[in-house]
Formats: sequence, C-alpha cells, structure tokens
Amino acid sequence: MKVVCILVVLLLGAFFPASAAQSGPEEAFERLYQEEWTWRQARSLGSGDVMPRHLPDVSPEAQAEKLAYWEEVQRELEAIDPSGLSRRARIDHAVYAAQIEDLIAAQRFREYEIPLNSSGGFWTGLAYMSRRPLRTEDDYRNYLTLLGEIPRYFAQQRENMEAGLARGFTPARVALQGREEMLAAIANAARPGDVVFHAPFEEMPAAIPAGRQEALRQEAAAVIEGSVIPAYRDLLAFFRDEYIPNSRQTLAASDLPDGEAYYGWKVRQYTTLDRTAGEVHAIGLEEVAAIRERMMDVMEQAGFKGSLSDFLAFLRSDARFYAETPADYLKEAAWISKQFDGVAGDYFGRLPRSRFTIEAFPPDIAPFTSGAAGGRDTYWLNTYNLSTRPLYSLRALTLHESAPGHSFQTSLAAENEARPEFRREVYISAYGEGWALYCEKLGIEMGLYETPYDMFGMLSYQMWRAARLVVDTGLHAEGWSRDQAIRYLLDNTAIGEHEITTEIDRYITNPGQALSYYTGMMAIEEAREKAEDALGGDFDIRAFHDTILDMGGVPLPVLAARIDGFIADGGRSPHAEGER
Repeated sequence: MKVVCILVVLLLGAFFPASAAQSGPEEAFERLYQEEWTWRQARSLGSGDVMPRHLPDVSPEAQAEKLAYWEEVQRELEAIDPSGLSRRARIDHAVYAAQIEDLIAAQRFREYEIPLNSSGGFWTGLAYMSRRPLRTEDDYRNYLTLLGEIPRYFAQQRENMEAGLARGFTPARVALQGREEMLAAIANAARPGDVVFHAPFEEMPAAIPAGRQEALRQEAAAVIEGSVIPAYRDLLAFFRDEYIPNSRQTLAASDLPDGEAYYGWKVRQYTTLDRTAGEVHAIGLEEVAAIRERMMDVMEQAGFKGSLSDFLAFLRSDARFYAETPADYLKEAAWISKQFDGVAGDYFGRLPRSRFTIEAFPPDIAPFTSGAAGGRDTYWLNTYNLSTRPLYSLRALTLHESAPGHSFQTSLAAENEARPEFRREVYISAYGEGWALYCEKLGIEMGLYETPYDMFGMLSYQMWRAARLVVDTGLHAEGWSRDQAIRYLLDNTAIGEHEITTEIDRYITNPGQALSYYTGMMAIEEAREKAEDALGGDFDIRAFHDTILDMGGVPLPVLAARIDGFIADGGRSPHAEGER
C-alpha cells in the first residue's frame, strides 16, 4: 500500500520545527476533504445519533459514481504537496490519503456485492437506526420516510448480491447457515407493533400533542405493514431459497475472483502495514507460544494440577464461573466498569464527557453475533447461552468494550473538535481494536484482575487475539478448514465452543478484520516501550495515553510517528500544551 510506505517519511518531520504553512495547499486540502466528507455522509446511513434524511442509493450506478468520484479526489489529493502543509495538516493528509485509498480499493473489488457477513448485513444497520433519538414531529416524519424507502433499498442490495452470486463473489455457504433467522423476526411479524421499527412510537415526546402522536402511530403501522414487512419477506425468501443454496462452498478469500490480490488488500487494510499473510501467520505462531507459557504460570498460581487442556475443560464446565441469569451477567459488567472509574484518573488526564449504558443484544441477533460490542452510548453484552460466557473473562471484555476501550476511545475522538470529522468519525480497526486490546492488558497495572482466574481470562483473550493472526491467515491463505480453525481456538483458549464457532464464521465472512487487534496492540506497546526508554523518569503514563487517544483513528505508522514527536517534546500531554 503506497500510502503506508510514505507515511513515516512524511510524518517524522511533522513534530519538529517546520517552515510556515503555505496557505494555498492547506486551503486546497481543507476544501477537498470537507467537500468529500459531506458528499460521503450524504451517501451513508449516518453515524452516532445522526439520522439520515434518506436511505442511501446503493445501486450499481451509484457504486460506479462513488468510484469515479473518489478516484478524482485521489488525483486532487496527490497534487497537494504535504511538505507545504502545517504540522497538524500533514497528519490529516496522511490519514485522509489512506482512507481514500481504501475506499477506492473497496469499490474496485466491488465489495458492495457482499453487503453481509455471518453476524448480519445491511438490514442490521437499519434495526440499530431505530434506536436513534427522535425528538420532534419532523424527526418522526423523516423516520417514516426512511421506513417507506426500505423496499427500494432492499431491491438495490438484492441486485448487488445477485451480481456477486453470478461471479462467485459471496460469503462461504457454511458460515451463512441459519442466518436467515435474523430476517425472519421481522418477515414473520404478526402485527406492526412486534417489529423493532415500531419502537420509537411506543413512548413519544410529550412536546408532540397527543392527537399528532396517534396519527403518527397510525402512519407507522401502515408503512410497516405495507412496506417494511413485505420487503423483509421478499428478502428472506431470496436469502433462504436462492442466495444461501448458491453461495460458494469454499472458505478462503483467496478463492474469490482476484482473490489473492483481494486478501492481500484486506491484510493491508486491517493492519495498515505492508505485511504479507505469511509474515502475519508467523508472528501469530510466535505470540501464541509465548502466551501459552504465561498461561501455564497462572494455572499453577491457581493451584490446578493437570495439563492445560484439563484446565481449559475445567474452566468451561465449572458452574462457579458462569452467571445464572442475564441480569446477573449485566450487573457484574456494570460493577467492573465502576471499578475502572475509581482508578481512571491515575492513567488518563482527559476523560470523555459522554457516558455509556449496558444492555443485552437483541434476541434476534444474539445467537449469531459476538460476545460484546462497545459504542459511544452503549456497551452491548451477549446474554444468549450464558453457559458459554465465563465471568472470569468479563473483566477483560469490559475493559475492551467499554472503558477505557471502545466506548471511552470513540467518545474522546468524537468530542475532539480540533480534529476534522473524517478523523473523529471513521473507525480504523488496527488503531481502535489495538487500543481496546491494550486496555485489557492495562487492567493488570490498574489492579483490576482480582483472582488468578481473572488473570487467566485476560490471558485467554490475549491468546484469542494472537491466535486470530494464525487462524485468519490460515483460513484465507494457508488452506485451513473450518474444523481446523475451531480446533485451534479450542486447544489454545478458554473461550466457550459456541462463541468459538460464531467467531470462526465471522473470520470466514470478514477476511482480515481479525488481524487488526493484536497488530494494533503490539504497535501501541512498542510505542510505549520506546517512550519509556527514551524519557526515563520523565515518562508520564497519563500523558502517553492522552497522546494516543488525542489522535482519533489513525494508521499505525502515523501513531508511531506521533510518539516520536511526543518523545521529542519531552513527553508532554497534548492537552497541557495546547493543540500540536
């Protein structure tokens, strides 16, 4: 990836004295990214609490328009010399160039022809849209407009899926089995009130008169019954009767059309580094071996007599390690998050203004999705099949998904008005997932692992992410079978079998994403070690963390260069000295 190759060269100079910025290039760059960002947002489902005014046009014609537009943006961007930009804008330029390159690659490989994976698809995003706040009558009318556009939106997505099906560009069939149930909950609804899209009409703002509320409810019932449910029924029939039976039987991304090049790009996209699949696989094997030794040490601390396999079987089967009810599980997560609050000020100088709640995944997607997900306002936990969701892993999981992991990091990014929106809102997996995994290990320093079992749970999660380097590349570049990948996680982690099979199907249908976690964590740990060695007694953990989080989402070479600047500046917090 050519952007990554030039990042360090450009950015090493970004934290040292530079000549005054030339207003011409800087103004041209700012105008370019602001116009493109506005254009990009108008063609998306929005983010955060922002409700789009219309569902996006995802037709083949619209996809061609996107490719042409972003190629022109790239040409204009390449005409801007980064050396003529200010220090801040140089970083923005590097981050933005990487974003545009990935947007173009996704269009050239026609990823829009696979708008789904084992955890859901384009319809899942619509369901979450129903949870965005509606405050005025105009908000509700706009929402009704969106619901009325679902048949058109689904028809366009189906056209893309049919094009992918015709050229063998589909997810692996084995990882789609049973996923039609995610559509069935709406397709088979007996009445509009049973559909998730009706939820905003259950309790409406008092500012809307009662008569208007009732009229809006009637309109909602009519559009859900007349448009939404039929659209879901048609999509369910297509998915069940045509798409799944005719999807490909192979697993590897390298087996897709132009598959080797495609998976090579996915590795670069999700690691933001120029590494081959073979290099990543080798790193994973080395890290798995090192973590396995640490797991043996903790097993001895727990006083267990037997092999690691015996210990894993014990952890998966002993009732003491599992919550009896979903409420118990959610309450334990809430307690852990409050324990972090008690030490947050010792490790972070700036805390986010926003707060998150803790909720269980909706029952229609819980059987097919991961153990948890962290967003700005909600830490989602999977309470389906609690016998596979051990409490000894919940501390690491909570640090990863809520605070100081995803909810914490994404909130700070969104609140950082010194950054352009493309850095505040776009999620770069290597940075975000790397930070969240780093936070799991940070729990050791924060004293949040109270028992050897908690510590083993953390190590099991570290092992899980290191093993992903092996499994993802194994599946997509080394010829691994699904059973081989499942067995590898069963042999090396304490994760429950249901979650392992769900995760393996996720890796199969989302190639490369699993590589981001451990790759990103290693980059942050290497940056910290470098800063500690260089600064000695002047190293301040709060300033280091604030510097990492102040960046928003960035490729890993940008992160490394920023820490070089942090060292050169004597390890000062960006908030103590103002914007850099």
